[in-house]
Amino acid sequence: MNRLFLDANVVFTAAHNPAGKAALLIELGDAGRWRLFTSSYALAEARHNLRLKYPERLSRLDDLARRMKIIDPKSGARCPLALPEKDRPIFLAAVACRATHLLTGDIKDFGPFMNRPKQTGGGVIQTVAEYLANL
Repeated sequence: MNRLFLDANVVFTAAHNPAGKAALLIELGDAGRWRLFTSSYALAEARHNLRLKYPERLSRLDDLARRMKIIDPKSGARCPLALPEKDRPIFLAAVACRATHLLTGDIKDFGPFMNRPKQTGGGVIQTVAEYLANL
């Protein structure tokens, strides 16, 4: 069974747009299609951005968070990828939960590592659309 780690922007999008692909991904995970993970770091970022842009969606974020297992990276873990500091906790949390996929919309920073599992320790970094298209 696939283990999907959701970056903050995916969780944000699922909370903001209940009819979108990110929300569908969570619904299918809730139905047992795959296991869902995120981190407290990712949730905090999603919460911050929702509070600024769509505060009426914060309760939906809380509901979505209950559907995922919250995993945080081990203290002192070093990131093997050349990622900006803000993205390292995301990658390390995905590694900590043994994610088969790290799903993100951050093409700028994660783009060089997308669909390159040999460079990322076996996990595949993709967008939600790429993941769903490859089912």
